[in-house]
This record gives sequence, structure tokens and C-alpha cells, in this order.
Amino acid sequence: RGEYYFMDFISKKALRICFNAHKEQLDKSEVPYVFHPFYLATQMDDENSTCVALLHDVVEDSDMTFDDLIKEGFNEEIINALRLLTHKEDVPYMEYVKDIKENEIAKKVKLADLKHNSDLSRLDVIDDWTLKRNDKYQEAIHFLEK
Repeated sequence: RGEYYFMDFISKKALRICFNAHKEQLDKSEVPYVFHPFYLATQMDDENSTCVALLHDVVEDSDMTFDDLIKEGFNEEIINALRLLTHKEDVPYMEYVKDIKENEIAKKVKLADLKHNSDLSRLDVIDDWTLKRNDKYQEAIHFLEK
């Protein structure tokens, strides 16, 4: 029998915030974007990483701020991982990934994120840009796993 992780109050709060932040957004295949963080959350095995998986794109893709998340009661471990996962435009991609590697929660969530984003079967169209982005993701996965 496998072990199951049941969501606690704070994880349910993260689920609601995630849903509200992403409910109108679509991914590249016109599928509701919110399924992506929901899927990542199913790959996690503890409350902090589940919250981070659910919230990993909230600050980047919505009006929510880190201050808002702190006011909602998310702990320092969650906030620190989310800060690392929020890619600032002026930071080169592999430098961003290098910083993530130093935080176990951020690293676990980013690996799940990269693997899900590398699943080309999720896409309707695979063009040169997609293949180039996928190569970048594979490089990041390799770096984070070594």
C-alpha cells in the first residue's frame, strides 16, 4: 500500500489562491493553466512542497505579491522557495536554476515543473522554438539532478 499525503489547512489555502490566480489563464494548448500547478502538487509528498508547487507561478503570473502570501500565513520556507522559483527577467536562465539548486523544496518543485513542461505530448504544435525551449529544460533537469 502506498502512502498518501492529505492536504492541511495551509495547503488548501494555497490551492484556493492558485485557482483564483490562474482560473482565467490557458496554457499553450488552450488548456486551463491551473491544471499544471495542480499536477505538480500531486507529485509532492509534504505540505511545504505542495504549497510551493501550487503557488510557484502565482507571483509571476498574477497580481499576488510575496507580501500578500506572507499575510496569508505561508511560512518562511515556502516564501523562500517561491522567491527562488520566481524568475526575474534580468537574471540569465541557468543562473536562476543554479540558485534553485541550493534549496531542496525549490529544487524538488522545479524538477517536477521542468519534467511536466518537457512533456511534448501536452502540446498541439511542436516548432523550432518549442524544441529549443525543451533543450533548455533538459539542460536544467540534468544540472538539478547531478
